[in-house]
Amino acid sequence: MMEWNKLICTIRLGLENYHDPKEQDRTEFQRDYDRLVFSAPFRRLQNKTQVFPLPNTIFVHNRLTHSLEVSCVGRSIGNRVSKFLKEKYGDSISTHVDDLGSIVSAACLAHDMGNPPFGHSGETAISSYFSEGAGMELKEKYGITDEQWADFTHFDGNANAFRLLTHRFEGRREGGFVLTYPTLLSIVKYPYLSADVKGKKNKFGFFQSDFETYRKIADYLGIKKKADGRYSRHPLVYLVEAADDICYEIMDIEDALKMRLLDKDETFNLLLGFFSEEKQERRRERMSFVDDVNEQVAYLRSSVIGVLIEECADVFIKNEEKILAGEFEGSLIDYVSERVGKAYKECQRVSAKKIYKSKEVVDIEIAGYNIIYTLIEKEIDAVFNADKAYSKQLLARIPSQFAVSSESPYERILAVLDYVSGMTDVYALDLYRKIKGISLPTL
Repeated sequence: MMEWNKLICTIRLGLENYHDPKEQDRTEFQRDYDRLVFSAPFRRLQNKTQVFPLPNTIFVHNRLTHSLEVSCVGRSIGNRVSKFLKEKYGDSISTHVDDLGSIVSAACLAHDMGNPPFGHSGETAISSYFSEGAGMELKEKYGITDEQWADFTHFDGNANAFRLLTHRFEGRREGGFVLTYPTLLSIVKYPYLSADVKGKKNKFGFFQSDFETYRKIADYLGIKKKADGRYSRHPLVYLVEAADDICYEIMDIEDALKMRLLDKDETFNLLLGFFSEEKQERRRERMSFVDDVNEQVAYLRSSVIGVLIEECADVFIKNEEKILAGEFEGSLIDYVSERVGKAYKECQRVSAKKIYKSKEVVDIEIAGYNIIYTLIEKEIDAVFNADKAYSKQLLARIPSQFAVSSESPYERILAVLDYVSGMTDVYALDLYRKIKGISLPTL
């Protein structure tokens, strides 16, 4: 059984020998939050696709606005759970339980920071380059192990986020972002290696290169191991995941209305489905106070999010002991009440049919796939043929923090993926055009 007093601590990765518990104006977890907000990788999320392409005419969510909203929802869920834990355990639980909302909020900010440009098509492009493209020959040619190769053929933004936050890049300090242990583990939804991926879901939590970092933190926090040798999730992962599930689904519905993929009535019906008939009538009455459709939808959306926050927190509370024992399966949203669960699944169904397969989304995925695939192909060719004239020109653009000259072929490829996955959509498109000779810099 995992213990809250061990799970929540203020030790920072890279500063273990300098741990100073003295009182500060900000808690250590608020410092995590601020450190993330002021970082360059977080700012770059404003130019990364969430679901829809980034239009100039109307506002839809990008990775940055999505992460900020997830952070707000995560803080609310965390605060609700924190209140329960204090009531249940009293003085026997660490005072840091008061900071649960801050920990979850910071982790929510970081959860998408490892995603490449152009949404999930960027992940697919990277994976397919190694699994079915020109990169297939690299494994045998450079003696890359099966375990290392799985990192590439199953490339995932979740694992890349953990790497971004913890890896010591060239010229940077040890510990990466130097975040607290609980914040770091709260983003690891899949606490196992790529070589342990089973089934169709190419999801894992950390690369081979970063496993020792994860294991050190997990063992210190007392994360329980399962019978198959995998680690259980840190309990706060469930709260981060729930916040992401809530915002991802509900905000996509709102964006779809603005993109005219859903009409007003469809949108209203989807959101009202979360409520009983009596509460639906009450909300219709309140919506009648304003004529603006966007304002009406915003009111409904906020009401739905409020319901989902309460339901997900309550599921966690009811299953807290199973979660601490590492026996809870699935996500919190899988166990919400029947009406709410049915409404959420209907949103998922409509999203899959009318949003994620819409022309606008598919077009950006096709373009993004080709852009990322081309950049990976050209950059990897350059790092393994660094003496060529063209390679030297490409390598000159790569910042010195990326170890493209490493003795290890595995690390060299990871350095390319670090570089490309950190790009914004705009930067990736611009570099692609220059490589293809489609555009030239202004002279």
